[in-house]
Amino acid sequence: MKAFLKNYRQSPRKVRLVADLVRGKSIEKAVIELDFLPKRASLPIKKLILSAVANALQTGVQKEELFIKEIRADKGLIMKRMMPRAMGRGARINKRSTHINVALGLIADSPKMNKKANKKAGKGVVSEKTDSVEKKIKAQPAKKDAEVKKIKKVKETK
Repeated sequence: MKAFLKNYRQSPRKVRLVADLVRGKSIEKAVIELDFLPKRASLPIKKLILSAVANALQTGVQKEELFIKEIRADKGLIMKRMMPRAMGRGARINKRSTHINVALGLIADSPKMNKKANKKAGKGVVSEKTDSVEKKIKAQPAKKDAEVKKIKKVKETK
């Protein structure tokens, strides 16, 4: 459930703006947002997401069960060109490219998405993974409180 695009001729900085917009969203929401986004990178990213969905469909997964788990826009090749400047000098122009990687995940496997789905359905927490994550989160403030009490005791004894 992956797809990648190599050497897309736009700078990674500009592509990351679009990638950050759709990361973590369901396929339907991401495609709709990319349709109406006035950025040049939105069309190639949309095509790449649909390609990853087609790869997932080959494994027997339904489109509604997928979300964008990971999307990265990494640095690709840089073509170096020269622009003539005054007094015989030359200024370098970098023509950047981007490698874009998309990985899709199942909504049932994601704790964040699973919580949202359960709230919509009006159910309690079903997944064991989300239970363990919630327990860890609840346990962390207790540790902090104990550490704060220890620090106060040390300060009082001084």
